[in-house]
Amino acid sequence: MGQKSPVARVQRWVWVLAAVAALCCLGTVLVFAPGFLSPDSLDQLRQAQGKAPLTDWHPPVLSLVWRALIAVTGSITAMLVLQSVVLWGALWGLARCVWEPTRSRGGSVAVLGVGLAPFVLTFAGVVWKDVHAAFALLAACAVALTGLLLRDRDPRPAVRWALLWLGVLFLAYAMLVRKNAFLAAIPVFVMLVLALWGAPGRRTWVTCTAALAAGLVVPAAAVSLLASPVQTKQGAQIMLDDLVHVLTVDELRSADVSPALRDRLVASARECERVGALSDAYWACYRRPADGLRGDSGEITSLWLREMSGHVPQYLQYRLLLFTTLLFETDYPYKAGISRNDLGVEVAHPRLEDILGTYVKGMARDLPWLFRGWFWLAVALVLALRPGRGVFAMPVRALGVSSAAYVLGYLPIMPATDYRYVYWPAIACSLGVLLLWFGRGTPPPPPKSPGATAGRTLMEHQPADAGGQ
Repeated sequence: MGQKSPVARVQRWVWVLAAVAALCCLGTVLVFAPGFLSPDSLDQLRQAQGKAPLTDWHPPVLSLVWRALIAVTGSITAMLVLQSVVLWGALWGLARCVWEPTRSRGGSVAVLGVGLAPFVLTFAGVVWKDVHAAFALLAACAVALTGLLLRDRDPRPAVRWALLWLGVLFLAYAMLVRKNAFLAAIPVFVMLVLALWGAPGRRTWVTCTAALAAGLVVPAAAVSLLASPVQTKQGAQIMLDDLVHVLTVDELRSADVSPALRDRLVASARECERVGALSDAYWACYRRPADGLRGDSGEITSLWLREMSGHVPQYLQYRLLLFTTLLFETDYPYKAGISRNDLGVEVAHPRLEDILGTYVKGMARDLPWLFRGWFWLAVALVLALRPGRGVFAMPVRALGVSSAAYVLGYLPIMPATDYRYVYWPAIACSLGVLLLWFGRGTPPPPPKSPGATAGRTLMEHQPADAGGQ
């Protein structure tokens, strides 16, 4: 009589996982407090505090969320707390999804351990759009796997649509804070729909896609109309890189643009060559006028369109060189503390920051492949092509496709060779490998039988498509 039921033991382990995740979340906040900030982060903080005008150089939605958090809490640390809660909440949800079908305590703990891996923990408390996009995508994956396990236990349409909208919320936010995140978000969206409906019909696909579009367009329009961020023409930054690295100095000297821009382009090409800057010319080599790129963007775009069509081999060589540098000489694996600033913001616990830096930089030195783009691209391709046959085969493939698409998508638009550009693939591939390994002994549900109803259990039938309701 004193023995606990199997259900009680299962629930107890779920609460143990929750407690561990909560402790890790608290530890993350303490180590990174008040949040590690680069110059980009500080620029967004100024916008959030109203000390600088809101611009679209960095995602306005991130600054607006930060502004709302500061208004509610009175502390800039609230953004760090939000990031940590999303990260560890998502990992706890995923750990639970591994535990329930596999009953593997080691597997569920390993999923939580992803957050402590050096290549994940390194940026966990850095306020960057790349980090926000990665954590939002991770949360959407947690929603998808939750739906995969719940779809036959509670097949009511209301439950499915509630989970869909929650997943769409995270996916839309990921794309709003990082424009090219749509390459990673689409496979996760497909995984979400398949997890919730199993075999969705055409109407379900159309409705779900419309929900995703609405989740993306409505807040983007609201930010544009209500907040009116200053247009900075940031896209011209990539074209500027191409022009000063593909064209010769003599070709730039004879470019059909205004004399002032021509002089800046020539000087930029010479300076980039002098300092050995392969990319990021706008910050490293360009004599920026007071209005940044707004005044030059039109001419830069026109010149790029004219010249790149006549320099295709040189353009491809430059972009491939930059991409291979991202893959094999990935830079900036660790962001140390808070950059110098005039806001009086400093790291709250310098010794904890030193411990983190020793851990991450030591692992980057001893196991450099964990911080290299080639490694995570290779893992992504393996997961996409060989996802196994276990219960998590579909999510494993989705994570592989998402990661590979995200890395390859940087080929034409990469502004630098930083590790943060492969941060999401590192997280997604780590999770994919664990799902592949611990789900291999648990067979997937059998194909849907003709005439099956949505109320049958997972081992009997797939749920019926609710798209026609």
